[in-house]
Amino acid sequence: MAGPDEPLGPLVEIEDPRDPRLAEYRDLKDPARHTTGEAVFVVEGRLAVRQLLASPFAARSLLVDRRQAASAPDLVAGVRACGSPVYVAEREVLAATVGFALHRGVVAVAERPPAVDCRTIVGNALARSRPASAPVFGVLEGVNDHENLGAMFRNAAAFGVAGLVLDPTSADPLYRRSVRVSLGHVLTVPFGRAAPWPGVLEELRATGLLLAALAPHPAHTHQTPLRPRELARKWQGRAVALLVGAEGNGLSDAALAAADEIVTVPMAPGVDSLNVATAAAIAFYEITSRVGASRDGADNEGPSPGRVRAVTPR
Repeated sequence: MAGPDEPLGPLVEIEDPRDPRLAEYRDLKDPARHTTGEAVFVVEGRLAVRQLLASPFAARSLLVDRRQAASAPDLVAGVRACGSPVYVAEREVLAATVGFALHRGVVAVAERPPAVDCRTIVGNALARSRPASAPVFGVLEGVNDHENLGAMFRNAAAFGVAGLVLDPTSADPLYRRSVRVSLGHVLTVPFGRAAPWPGVLEELRATGLLLAALAPHPAHTHQTPLRPRELARKWQGRAVALLVGAEGNGLSDAALAAADEIVTVPMAPGVDSLNVATAAAIAFYEITSRVGASRDGADNEGPSPGRVRAVTPR
């Protein structure tokens, strides 16, 4: 945020998609762009950009079409207040720049933060927790679909999950599609990478976490599975790390073997499995509503029903 004596960021009219000032917005669908090796990441849509402005992440610039510049003045003012430029152009110029029809008409570029180790995420949440408030974490293995990953963050935010731990093969949460699908909650839910994998799971257990593996086919394990609600009742007051695997392959044998408990979501006959983010959402809800989980460590009886609602990314 710019100080009282610092100038606002400029409001710049753009007419040519080849304008060099738009270099960071070009060809956003190219998978080689905006990976973990990039110094920036892209935030698309009004809701996600609002989360960006409320987060510790630094907005470098904002690109909007003329309609959005008029209908979302808070975004324009917020970015300019950071001392960063706002570029305004016709919708056709935006499309030619980013490489597709940007229906939402709002996209920002932010500075990518340094990578955070999962031990820091877990340690900070445990240090903030109170005796009656046991944090819940998601631990993701091989979740490499960006939209599933974004949905996982949105669900984690909705149910007060303290943080997400990602194995080395999970996708980049700050990839454009992940940020968009999460409605910007990738910027609000703490996350960190876990290595070495799966050896780090033993370190997480040593901090006091109960390792619970979410598995659609529990018959493949030697343990008696529990429903998420049963797990919450059995381990009331215990901090939980919910292990979640990719769709298709699920959790590896090593991750399943490391788990203290196996958790499954019952389904109707003939249904093989749920979408990974959907299954995790059910488990997050059941567990957090009974252990009083809260991202800020405050006592909590679970998510407020009034705060859980369907929102289409805009």
